[in-house]
Amino acid sequence: MAKIPAISPSRMPQLLREMPKAELHIHIEGSLEPELIFALAQRNRVPLPYASVQELRAAYAFTNLQSFLDIYYAGASVLLKEQDFYDIAWAYLERAAEDHVVHAELFFDPQTHTERGVPMGVVIEGLARACRDAQTRLGVDAQLILCFLRHLSEESALQTLEEALPWREHFIGVGLDSSEVGHPPEKFLRVFARAAEHGLRRVAHAGEEGPPAYIWGALDGLHVERIDHGVQAIHDPALMARLARERIPLTVCPLSNLKLCVFPRLADHNLAQLLDAGLCVTLNSDDPAYFGGYLNENFLQTFTALDLGAQQAYQLAANSFEASFITEAQRQKWMHELKACFDRFVEHD
Repeated sequence: MAKIPAISPSRMPQLLREMPKAELHIHIEGSLEPELIFALAQRNRVPLPYASVQELRAAYAFTNLQSFLDIYYAGASVLLKEQDFYDIAWAYLERAAEDHVVHAELFFDPQTHTERGVPMGVVIEGLARACRDAQTRLGVDAQLILCFLRHLSEESALQTLEEALPWREHFIGVGLDSSEVGHPPEKFLRVFARAAEHGLRRVAHAGEEGPPAYIWGALDGLHVERIDHGVQAIHDPALMARLARERIPLTVCPLSNLKLCVFPRLADHNLAQLLDAGLCVTLNSDDPAYFGGYLNENFLQTFTALDLGAQQAYQLAANSFEASFITEAQRQKWMHELKACFDRFVEHD
């Protein structure tokens, strides 16, 4: 990793905002802001159990992952038509462009919608159209990763994968999300093996609330290439050594961890420890509409709470490109832009 000169603390917020970066852990349904929920509910004539945007936002007081998921699925109920899926993806991608995100890999949960009778094609085509438009209109490269809901059966996941294959050209990989505790990765061995047969990239949530054993299971059972969250790895020295040695990325989401009480305070987060241990850590927003901030807000609050500097900023941004499912040409291009950004700040500091 390049040695980065110190940059004055007063200029760090501007650097964090302006540096090019990739976002690799964003649930598109989790970017659904209360204002858009109400607009889509009105457009689709879907009744909501909240009287106003303010009442809905006030309900965003979570005690754990499950309390968040309950309201998350209620919010997703307003998504019915292809234009709805386009609209939520476009709203996120516009914010991503403002945050100088040049590449985003968007998670989507088709089972959340197909179980409500929404056709698979409606979901994927709406999201994919927004991704195409983002490239031409915003300069943001966006790809889709289809996630399976781990609280449902593997049979449901297998059926979901088969239903999605006619739209295979529109998604690059598969993931595993939703309620972690009690649903180990080994529950989904067959569906991840099937995804591998189709050349799909593989990631999985593990070690957010679940134990380090879930990370081992995701690596050795599901053969994933990235671990989403992974902060509990800190409790297993052998696992930490493996993650560092094999450069297996962790997509860490600090404000999400704070909101879901994984850490009592942001100052207690172990992001810096993971970086210091040589892990390929990336910083992401997870479900930003619910957790209090999009990517730059995660950078700003985390860097303030942990007193991080320019070296960690460069490392996190570089890691985001290393961990991305992109071409080597894209990686080199964005690393060149990242270095140029830092050079500008060093010259004027």
